[in-house]
Amino acid sequence: MSGAAIRVAFQDHLSISGRKLLSRGRKGTAVSAASFLLDRKIILDRELLRDASELRRILIHELFHFVWRRIGNNRRAEWDHLLSEEQIAGAKGDLGWSAEWRRNELRAADLETKSVRWREFACETFCDTAAWFYSTRPHPEHTLQLRFRKPRRQWFRRLQGLAPLPL
Repeated sequence: MSGAAIRVAFQDHLSISGRKLLSRGRKGTAVSAASFLLDRKIILDRELLRDASELRRILIHELFHFVWRRIGNNRRAEWDHLLSEEQIAGAKGDLGWSAEWRRNELRAADLETKSVRWREFACETFCDTAAWFYSTRPHPEHTLQLRFRKPRRQWFRRLQGLAPLPL
């Protein structure tokens, strides 16, 4: 199952303010990229063109937002279960900034109720884990303890068996 092409564009000095992507602005939170699932578009910060390895990492993360949308409820439930076990075991850190700051914002009730905050965390961990799984080198944002990386690697190996991945 594959959709229309995903368009990729570059803009300068990306930031997000009030859930809006800004370019060349001085307000909001700086970001490296954003995905627009319904428009099938990814916007990357032009600065990424200076670092091929970082461009690859960020682009993989953004592409996996499209995969997350299409992998189906059963696989998302499996991923959720893996993350729930991590959380109960006291996992700290993550495999990218976007997942780690969301993990740090979680409350016990988020896990119990599967709140919007939890679901956003699950999606971002999925995308950050994909970027880690397919990356060729370590990154300072890979802060998840090693004991929690092995189950994620095994889960992604099973997902890889679905080739081609649904975009």
